[in-house]
Amino acid sequence: MKMIKPIVNLSKIAENYDTFLIGFNGVLSEGNTLLPDAVKAVNNLLHSGKNVILLSNTAQRVMSLATELQQNGVNPMAFACIMTAGEILHYQLKARNGDFAAIGNNFYLLGAKANKGVFSGLDYQAVPNIEMAHFIYMDEVASSADTLDKYLPELEHAVSLGLPFVCAGNDTSCFKEGKISLAPAALAEQYAVMGGRIITLGKPESRIFSYCLSALKNTGSVLVIGDNLATDIKGAELLNLDAMLLSKGIHVNYLGEGYIPDVAKTRELANNFDVSPQYVMSNLRW
Repeated sequence: MKMIKPIVNLSKIAENYDTFLIGFNGVLSEGNTLLPDAVKAVNNLLHSGKNVILLSNTAQRVMSLATELQQNGVNPMAFACIMTAGEILHYQLKARNGDFAAIGNNFYLLGAKANKGVFSGLDYQAVPNIEMAHFIYMDEVASSADTLDKYLPELEHAVSLGLPFVCAGNDTSCFKEGKISLAPAALAEQYAVMGGRIITLGKPESRIFSYCLSALKNTGSVLVIGDNLATDIKGAELLNLDAMLLSKGIHVNYLGEGYIPDVAKTRELANNFDVSPQYVMSNLRW
């Protein structure tokens, strides 16, 4: 069994890696604002000449995320690559290839009504009821208190109409309003169980990790940092990359709030996902 080493400060192992591929929600942000310690850690990596790639399962477009970074004291131009599931979905919808070739133009929006820009400039339109839709789509839940039961009637209706469910990202939980809440993929999983067709894009897909890493001529040694065993850490293992789990992310209710992570609990939870990160840290800090 692979050893999982607890880390207190990223600076202790930074010299061992040339490239850091990091997540956003649960790493740099907890759903409201960027975390000061995490911002400092990233800035130190950038200032020390390390390659830093930001890969997020958020439905945000890259420009929106870059603006948020800039406003919080992180220069987005210093990153080797910034990519989001929302950006990938935007271009898949635009190209209309594969799963999107005959998806139709009308979508019914579940959850939050805020526009993340996925459909910006494209020939798609939101419709007020499911009967008018060619597919259903979700950016995020309406409230951090939302439960799956709230959405079951709409999901059942959509299944009966044979509508695909499209969402950016494969996360089943995320941070919203500073709390751990449902993410679109949780509804997508339920939709699949109900017999519906789902189309999701994002981590842990190897091609997305590979695409981001291809922005560099030479990646050198790579460390993936994320808070999600099913997406961040699984994606790293699929490409045989080293990984570090942040225990105070979406798994905090099981792993706890401790400054020094509980390695035994981390190993137990990681085994449930059939992964094993090299390191565990409570939250990102230099």
